[in-house]
Amino acid sequence: MLDYLNTLQEIFIGGERYKYILQGLSFSVGVTLFSAILGIILGVLLAIMRISDFRPFKNSKNEKWRNCNPLSDISIVYTDLIRGTPAVVQLMILANIIFAGFRDMPAFLTAGIAFGINSGAYVCEIIRAGIEGLDKGQMEAARALGMPYSLAMKEIIIPQAVRKILPALVSEFITLLKETSIVGFIGGVDLLRSANIITSQTYRGVEPLLAVGLIYLIMTGIFTKFMRKVEKGLKND
Repeated sequence: MLDYLNTLQEIFIGGERYKYILQGLSFSVGVTLFSAILGIILGVLLAIMRISDFRPFKNSKNEKWRNCNPLSDISIVYTDLIRGTPAVVQLMILANIIFAGFRDMPAFLTAGIAFGINSGAYVCEIIRAGIEGLDKGQMEAARALGMPYSLAMKEIIIPQAVRKILPALVSEFITLLKETSIVGFIGGVDLLRSANIITSQTYRGVEPLLAVGLIYLIMTGIFTKFMRKVEKGLKND
């Protein structure tokens, strides 16, 4: 047992290799936070577009044009395209095609944008489902009382929708955190990449991977526990 502890010390402490883990941890958490914020902004915008009643040709004699909602159509195409392709493919396209001319583009920024774009599609569907799952009579009653659509959404619909969608959003952000493990494809030094670096220096593959897996487990556990407290607080309001 003592010999194995000495081996662990040599793997992680020797040569200050624990710094690779810390670097990977900060990178993964930073990318997750950046992409989560971007994903929420995109998701809210796309959800509003999806449920909007924007029909610029409603006075047209052609029924097809009369029912055309370009904002909703754009949102549907976006979510179907993003949800229908793997995140790693989107990351590689963004890094090697779209941002190919920006050679000094940091891997952190590229990964954050890629995961934010990916997360936005899922957040959009979560928010849309939460809003459309509410009783439509509430909006009709609010409008009948003279409340503008935006005020009714802000004061009545959205607060109730948040309570319903919070568990799904928590699952999405946990998935987002774990998805950062693929940024090594574009040169980002995340937790998984840091484990590979330690393995290449020590020729020990199991211990670095177990350490990274344990870190992911701890982070998701802390986040899940925190969000459960938030969810409980919202239900008690």
